[in-house]
Amino acid sequence: MKRILLISLLILWKVSLYGQETLEEVLNKYNHKKVPYIAVAELQNLQQKNNIVILDSRDLVEFKVSHIEGAILVGYDHFKLSSLPDSIDKNSPIVVYCTLGVRSEVIANQLIENGYTDVKNLYGGICEWKNKDYVVIDSIQRMTENIHVYSKKWEKWLTKGNPIF
Repeated sequence: MKRILLISLLILWKVSLYGQETLEEVLNKYNHKKVPYIAVAELQNLQQKNNIVILDSRDLVEFKVSHIEGAILVGYDHFKLSSLPDSIDKNSPIVVYCTLGVRSEVIANQLIENGYTDVKNLYGGICEWKNKDYVVIDSIQRMTENIHVYSKKWEKWLTKGNPIF
């Protein structure tokens, strides 16, 4: 009986391991690798030098809950190149982000296809940004621990802060 129980537990444990996708596996599953990634630490360094355009490709509701300081909301479902500020030069360094890096790849790729030359996708998105303890702010420019994680499915990728749906 003990042997059957032990074997059953080992099988359950092994099955649970296969059910846990890594962030890299998720991004490989949904993305097409058309846009180079940038790590959150690298973006944070560039942000301190004030030499970067940061575009948030999430929805307005998500942006209001939390966003990276200095980010410009461009959205996803209703994104239009014509809505970008005129001050963004096609040679400016640009980083696009979303919750994890899936929607942002789509927007970043559109920028590249339209002649923007230095565009990157934030690896792990705002979740990874917060996981590294970098500052996020809300709609009235206050630091916040609340992170809109898009859906319950993506909640597991936020290890610091309060997930909001």
